[in-house]
Formats: sequence, C-alpha cells, structure tokens
Amino acid sequence: MSRTVLQINPDHLQTIFAHAERTYPEECCGLLLGQVEPQASASQTETHRLVEVWATENTWNAEAEAEMRAIASETATHPLTKDRRYWIDPKEMLEAQRYARSKNLDIVGIYHSHTDHAAVPSECDRLCAWPHYSYLIVSVQQGNAQDVLSWRLDEKRQFQSEEILTVAPASP
Repeated sequence: MSRTVLQINPDHLQTIFAHAERTYPEECCGLLLGQVEPQASASQTETHRLVEVWATENTWNAEAEAEMRAIASETATHPLTKDRRYWIDPKEMLEAQRYARSKNLDIVGIYHSHTDHAAVPSECDRLCAWPHYSYLIVSVQQGNAQDVLSWRLDEKRQFQSEEILTVAPASP
C-alpha cells in the first residue's frame, strides 16, 4: 500500500473531539467531507484533505445489530450496543453525499469514537469498512478525548495506519 495522509485542521479535530465527549459513553460517528488529491505515481502520497466535518447521530438499533451479526457473528467479542458500535443511517449518508457534491467535495472518510478503548479498529470496524476511505478513530477515556488515529484498508482488507497531517485552516 502506498503512503496515505489525512490532512485536517485543528478546528476540525476539536469539533470531532467535542462530538465524541458529548456522546460518551456511547460511540459518536460522522463523515469526513473533503477532496482526494491522488498520487501521480506509486511512490507518491495520496492525500485526503478534510474540508468539513459532518456529524451524524449514532443510529445503532436492533436492525443494525441484526445486520452486524450476519456479517460478524463469530468475531463479535463485545456486546453489540451503542457504547461499542456505531451506525450511520443510510439516508444521512445520501444527504451528506448530495451536499458534498453540491460543494464539489466527496465523502473521504468516516470518524467514530471508541469509548474507554484505544483508537485502534475493531474486527467489526474492519469487516464493515470500505476501501479508499480514511477511518479516524478517537479514543475517549472516562469522557475525555485522549488520542486520535487514522486508518485505511490495504489491498488485503487489513487496516494500515494513516498519517494525520494537522494544518492551519485555509484563509477565507
């Protein structure tokens, strides 16, 4: 897998941290809207440049649990509840996609929190992940955002860490 970077500004990180702390002890979730700066060659970096954070409600429910159990029946080691799982309503995904297109943006990733656990993807995270997206995970310990890491699937559907490059907000 070639080198990948998620470019984000401190205001976006603060928005995501605040969302994660506000929803604790449940997981928060949302979408990362931005632009993909593709690599010109295999040796260059592909960058996801975050432009806007689209916070969503964690709509985990019995229907989402049934779908997850069908996918990850043998890998779920924790209860399948909102404090361990997240679900973004497909209607919200569609609304965000339409909005992003109207601004000449794409959904470049998904963020969520891990409550009282490390910012490392779970097996359920991996099974439900889509290729080419950045997966930003915030570790929230006792209600306080402590760490943030980004991940992306490789060709073998395994998560690889992705560099987070914090940059100053663009001038208006």
